[in-house]
Amino acid sequence: MRIRSHRTTAAAVVAVAALTLAGCSSSGGKPEDTASGAAAGVADTPRIKIAMVTHAAPGDTFWDILRSGAEAAAAKDNVDLNYQGAPEAADQANLVQSAIDSGVDGIAVTLAKADALTPSVQAANEAGIPVVAFNGGFSEWQAAGAMGYFGQDEGLAGEAAGARLNEEGATKTLCVIQEQGHVGLEARCAGVAKAFTNGTTENLYVTGTDMPSVQQTITSKLQQDPAIDEVVTLGAPFALTAVKAVTDAGSSAKVATFDTNKELIGAIQSGDVQWAVDQQPYLQGYLAVDSLWLYKTNGNTLGGGQATLTGPAFIDSTNVDRVADFAANGTR
Repeated sequence: MRIRSHRTTAAAVVAVAALTLAGCSSSGGKPEDTASGAAAGVADTPRIKIAMVTHAAPGDTFWDILRSGAEAAAAKDNVDLNYQGAPEAADQANLVQSAIDSGVDGIAVTLAKADALTPSVQAANEAGIPVVAFNGGFSEWQAAGAMGYFGQDEGLAGEAAGARLNEEGATKTLCVIQEQGHVGLEARCAGVAKAFTNGTTENLYVTGTDMPSVQQTITSKLQQDPAIDEVVTLGAPFALTAVKAVTDAGSSAKVATFDTNKELIGAIQSGDVQWAVDQQPYLQGYLAVDSLWLYKTNGNTLGGGQATLTGPAFIDSTNVDRVADFAANGTR
């Protein structure tokens, strides 16, 4: 029942977001084209300040998509948005504290390492600043003190990927984790292992901030174990690197991934990558900002006490051409 209610919530919110985005422009108060091509105006509510703090690592294009959604909502809502990212939890906590000290009107934060961020969320609550979580912290956001969550159930997404691997006849899967201790990434691979009953799954930890090392590590593993016939990565840049590693290793393994970017969409079109599990980061960024604006200006909350799911959905050869049109705009 919980998963069903989440999906209902997600569908309703996606519909509301689509209508809102279609009716409002991205900046400035003058009609102009948005990413979707719609034209309209900016909210006339008082200008507010919102801080968005993520665990983004340098060079990960996933966050560019998420940020574009946040900026579109900020422009539409007359919000002064301060976006910052820090891969280390301690640095992320410091950014949240700085936002509190500066007296922002709302904070949106990822909780990939929720234990380290919970005191910061609670400090914001004590200061009377509303907090929403997104992208990371699906199981932890309520205990941390956030009033809402926008993202996907990473364990459920992993299970969906594992079930698909069964259908495709894989027998040995390598699940590549680019950041050890990241609860969402660990949950993805755990979900894959749970649902993948055709064979076995092995986790491979790599240093996500060092892409040449990632390629070398995957290449070495494939050379050591020719039985691996599927490589599942947890981010688009790592999938593209895994494609190179498969070639370097002389392996016949196929590559699938979680998350997308423009280049990854092209790799699906060419057949280099089988499919991607899409959590719609643009929507996560958009809803995180928009929900805080709705709360501040009209007392609204989203989700009914449950997480608002933005995924998972599959992008593959059957729908990639349509998605490519949006990816070209930097929104998928």
